Amino acid sequence: MAQKLWEKNVQVDKEVETFTVGKDREMDLYLAKYDVLGSMAHITMLESIGLLAKEELTVLLAELKNIYAVADRGEFVIEEGVEDVHSQVELMLTRRLGDIGKKIHSGRSRNDQVLLDLKLYTRAQIRELVELTNGLFEVLISQSNRYKEVLMPGYTHLQIAMPSSFGLWFGAYAESLMDDLQMMQAAYKVCNRNPLGSAAGYGSSFPLNRQMTTDLLGFDSMDYNVVYAQMGRGKMERTVAFAMAGIAATLSKLAFDACMFNSQNFGFIKLPDQFTTGSSIMPHKKNPDVFELTRAKCNKIQGLPQQITLICNNLPSGYFRDLQIIKEVFLPAFDELKDCIRMVTHMMREVKVNDHILEDDKYALLFSVEEVNRLVLEGVPFRDAYKQVGLNIEAGKFTPNKAVSHTHEGSIGNLCNDSISALMQNIIDGFSFSKVNEAEKELLA
Repeated sequence: MAQKLWEKNVQVDKEVETFTVGKDREMDLYLAKYDVLGSMAHITMLESIGLLAKEELTVLLAELKNIYAVADRGEFVIEEGVEDVHSQVELMLTRRLGDIGKKIHSGRSRNDQVLLDLKLYTRAQIRELVELTNGLFEVLISQSNRYKEVLMPGYTHLQIAMPSSFGLWFGAYAESLMDDLQMMQAAYKVCNRNPLGSAAGYGSSFPLNRQMTTDLLGFDSMDYNVVYAQMGRGKMERTVAFAMAGIAATLSKLAFDACMFNSQNFGFIKLPDQFTTGSSIMPHKKNPDVFELTRAKCNKIQGLPQQITLICNNLPSGYFRDLQIIKEVFLPAFDELKDCIRMVTHMMREVKVNDHILEDDKYALLFSVEEVNRLVLEGVPFRDAYKQVGLNIEAGKFTPNKAVSHTHEGSIGNLCNDSISALMQNIIDGFSFSKVNEAEKELLA
């Protein structure tokens, strides 16, 4: 059995070990290639300050690139008896290179190592989320433009209220995603700061060059204060989780609309058959299970910030093992949210809309406000026009004029989709993903 990095002469009780390790080895598989990437930057810095010979750095980097490739292919394994990803990487190096492999831990702790791994992993996941969310945004904008002339009922209190349009409906969710990515950009900037060099939370007596590792890994800056770097554990995850919850909330609301509008009582849209499921006893059923599961998964993700808060909200400064549990709720959430975005994108691309909804007489009263406004434009005071139309409705004499002319910004006749798309592109550009991409490529070259 491999010895723990911290173990000396006394071996820990097996039951205690099982409890304390928990799901850490399983969770660390998410972090494997980022742990290797961080080690490559760290040892490059160690060589620059004289803690590694140039020849040692060369062979270590070559072997770490091999391990990175294994992790990138999804073949990295944390062996039985090995405590975590950091221990496994060090074990693999010492097997291949001997005592040189033991030198990579100088000037750092597993505390700042896992902080770094989490940040590198998280910023990569944010990039994927942004790309997928932008893809859904583009589909929604396209559908908004495609169906901008098709009217549908608008509701308040689930009562028919005023005319809306599919242009507005699709476009509203597109703009919501734009705001969600604005929040995600703020979270990304909190994430994209380098904690490496904070060690166990109190720095190191080695003359570390933290700016060098910051540049090598493409971070915007570092978490400067070493105590704050450790205090950021949990805070970064919570901040990103809030941004993820924003996207999830938009998807959940869209899923509810789609389930309702797809039902026979509404009949506003038709979901593609390949995205519906049947009943075991009712042969006519086409259930919107994908949207229902999306709604549930996204509602669960909206609880993620609170879970993280409850794990770490009563901890003082410094490291505590409680923080380990955050990984169990945080790391898997990215795949779940990405799956939801992919499913919604597919469905929104293929959905069919009913372009004759308002021909049904039950929607006649939608046009009452249009009639009030027409009278006002003819010179009738608003309160008098409102009363006149109201009395006609009560007397059963209201005859709707179904021509709708809305011209102001963001209305049925002036969706402003080009402006929304321009704002979205500005937000996407603000992430500056290319800087990170170039830094990582250079480190792995």
